[in-house]
Order: sequence, then structure tokens, then C-alpha cells
Amino acid sequence: MYHQPQSSTWTGRIDSRTDPLSFRFHQRVQLKNIDELEKMTGGKAFALLGFQCDEGVKRNKGRVGAYYGPVEVKKALANLPWHFSDKTFVFDVGNVGCEDHHLEQSQQQLGEAVQHLIQHHITPIIIGGGHETAYGHYLGVRQAAGTEKSIGIINIDAHFDMRPYDQGTSSGTMFRQILDADRQAGYLCLGIQPFGNTATLFETAQRYGCVYVLEEQVTWERIKEIYTTIEQFIEKYDVVMLTLCMDAISASAAPGVSAPSPFGLDPKIARALIRQIVAHPKTTSFDISEVNPTVDENRKTTTLAAYLCAEALAGFERRNSIEIAQNY
Repeated sequence: MYHQPQSSTWTGRIDSRTDPLSFRFHQRVQLKNIDELEKMTGGKAFALLGFQCDEGVKRNKGRVGAYYGPVEVKKALANLPWHFSDKTFVFDVGNVGCEDHHLEQSQQQLGEAVQHLIQHHITPIIIGGGHETAYGHYLGVRQAAGTEKSIGIINIDAHFDMRPYDQGTSSGTMFRQILDADRQAGYLCLGIQPFGNTATLFETAQRYGCVYVLEEQVTWERIKEIYTTIEQFIEKYDVVMLTLCMDAISASAAPGVSAPSPFGLDPKIARALIRQIVAHPKTTSFDISEVNPTVDENRKTTTLAAYLCAEALAGFERRNSIEIAQNY
């Protein structure tokens, strides 16, 4: 089910009604039905697309509540200062919702929405929902790229999410689903925690040829080495998508998730990884998942997710500005 964007989401402090340098997101974001978007031919355009779903989390025996994540993250984003040019357009295109446990159908609809945005030259910033969001995200990137191009999937996560799905799909099966079906897809996971994954899952990752970096190895001392791993992975593929599960981040900073991580990543490390990945011209889109407002503490997780969305948007915008300048 598709839910149109709501103006009640985009409210907040107003420092000035006339000075653009004092504006906040809620004063610049445009609300658009996704079917009303026109193909962008100039400037830089982004779409905030929600995926209201935690059916995959429920099937995976996690804490439900991420269904409410997209609206709450957008509300947190609304009050952040606007630091973008007049030629940058950000649209709220509403939310795809999962109703009556129809996970697979809602993932297909999310994929169609992502494909539509990419083909209209609008960069999708997808806000989940459970991490089953990533599968719908992938479907859209694949449909937009066509069958011939290869896709590199970069996942910042504490978990592989490569469980068997013979008894049904969930938020813990997406990447195995993708690699089984798509011979031209590859998988890099950053932030894996040994005690968040069984030995079988490590064997599965090795069997599927996945590249991964353990959480304890993702440090500032090794950040250049991590960047090299990312660059080498991206070089192998035509198109790249980035997905972030908020349970990759330390529970002290992100308690409101399905599976909190006591030894998770420092939020600043996650920000650095996002900046590095979206800076690459092959990166088409970004999703952030597993924000669960029902178990959050003082909106910590929701606010952090909003900041990370803004960072991703800023990274894409800087890259696009360079590309536009180079074309003149």
C-alpha cells in the first residue's frame, strides 16, 4: 500500500521566513506523490521514501516497531538546518506500507518505487522499516540497472542476514536471497560481530564469496585500510547500493533497534563509512533500517538516523556538484 506524504510530518522551528541561510529541512522539502514526479534534467534531486514494514523483523523473532520508523525519522530530519544549494531538490514521496503480513508484495512495490526514482534521475534515500527494506531496495536497483550490469551491495551491519529461507523470508534472509537469484551481485558487509552470527553463518558467507570486516577491525587506526577494501570492492561492479542497519551502531547511541549491539560501531565511524561510499560515482542509493521508535530512549536512535540521512544526502550532493562542474 502506498501512503502519500503528509504535511504534518514537516514542521519545526522557524528562525526566518525570508533568509534562506536560516532555513531548516521542513522549509525546503517538497511533498510529492511519487507518480507526479517529473524526470530531473538539471540540479540535484533526492527523494525520501519510507518503507513502513516490520513483518520481516517479526518473522525473524526480533522486536517489532520499526514500522513507525520512517515517519519518526522524517520528523527528526524536518528540524535539521538546511545546508544545501538552491539547485538541490529534496522530495518527500511518502511511504510504501506492508499490510496484512504481505511482505513479499510490499518489497516488490518498494522496488518499483526505487526503480521509478532512479530512472527519473532522483537519488533514493530509503527509510525503513526493518532491514527487509534492503531486499526491496535491491529489486529497484536491479530493475533500473537492467539485467546486464553487475551490482555491488555494501551493508553496514552487525549481522550477515544470510539465513536459509526455505521456511519463509524475513529480515535475516535478504542477502542470501539476492545472491541465490543474481549471479551478477556481490556482497560486502562492514561491522560484523562474531557473537551476533552463528558459525554456520560465517561458513555461509565464505561459501558465497562474501567480503566482510569484523566490528572490532572497523577502527580509526585502520580506517584507510577499510577505505581500500571498499574501493577494491566497488571497482568490481557497475552499480553499487548502500544499506545501513542501525543495529550495527553501539547500543549506547542506538538503543531503539530490533537487536541492540553493546559492542557496535561508533556513530562517527558509521558516518565516515557512509561519506566514503556515497562519494563514489557508482553508488546509486542509500537505505537506513531498523529504527524502532517504540523502544527508543529519548529519541536517540531516531535523531541519529536523521543525522545519518542528512549526511548521506550531503555526500551525494557534493559528489553531484563535482560531476556537474566537470561537465562544463
